[in-house]
Amino acid sequence: MRKHKTIRFKTVIPMRLFFFYAFFCVALKCFSQETLPVNSDYLSNNVYMLHPASAGIGNAGKIRATSATQWKGVANAPGVKTLSFHNRYGSKMGLGFAIYNNENGNNAQIGLQGTYAYHLNLSNRGNEFEQLSFALSLNLVQNRFDTSIFSDIDLLDPIVANVKASDTYYNGDFGMAYHKNSFFSYLTIKNLFLTTKTAGQLEALNLRKYLFNAGYFWGDERFLQYEPSFLVVYDPYFEITTLDVNMKIYKNIAKSKLWLALSFRQSFDGQSSENWNYLSPIVGVNYKNFVFAYSYKEQLGNLSFVPKGGYHQLTLGWDVFVKKSRLAACPNIHTVLYY
Repeated sequence: MRKHKTIRFKTVIPMRLFFFYAFFCVALKCFSQETLPVNSDYLSNNVYMLHPASAGIGNAGKIRATSATQWKGVANAPGVKTLSFHNRYGSKMGLGFAIYNNENGNNAQIGLQGTYAYHLNLSNRGNEFEQLSFALSLNLVQNRFDTSIFSDIDLLDPIVANVKASDTYYNGDFGMAYHKNSFFSYLTIKNLFLTTKTAGQLEALNLRKYLFNAGYFWGDERFLQYEPSFLVVYDPYFEITTLDVNMKIYKNIAKSKLWLALSFRQSFDGQSSENWNYLSPIVGVNYKNFVFAYSYKEQLGNLSFVPKGGYHQLTLGWDVFVKKSRLAACPNIHTVLYY
């Protein structure tokens, strides 16, 4: 069990502050053990931030920057910013690096991620792409929590009013991927390590998440191309299963590839009769070696525990060290059209 500093009150602790402090202890413990949340940015040509096995998987090095904000205009609203790069080195090795800042009210995470991936070519045919990949990511994260949001100057000592909690810990993700021509699939285990550092102590806490993602790409490049896919996320700690059903449509125009995506997310809470669902439209363009995408996520239905306003995300990308394009592969592999 983690130890907390003794807090002296001038008066009896009000019940409201007691529950706030209890919530802080639980939230800090659970929030600090995880890495990045599972968002829909994997559909915005940013697969690496979700699946480590995609590091170096394409025909170019990929630089991606994202900025996401929830409940625009609301103070201390959740937001995530990421900057990542991954590339193939030699014929089999892929390396990836990322830095991210995840803010959620008075919680904040700053994390560093490093990934090693190993890719096996399973095809001897020059016009066919088949690849099996394995990867491991390690994450070093600093978590900060500002408890002043729960402080009442009239009731608490001034020293307590600005108490700040922080912690540094590590975790990791393991991933596998299989690609064959226009088919792609990923299996990822997030928050791999059961033992993590919390307040200077080692605690056995299982916050693993299991992700399986697959899809297929086909169509006429002179007209329209299609990419249906799905993502299943199983969280045994909170007994929640989430399903994403996605469709992307591509259109080639001059030296650009325009694309639209629509994602429907349904969650199944094993501890409650209530389920949540979200709808995410995404629009993007690949121009030469550059990528721009905007995505929006809104919760559906009347049941909502958060303010309205949706989830906005911008993605900017630049493909570097471009190599010869692979044949008959999905856009995740066939990075660019022209260079």
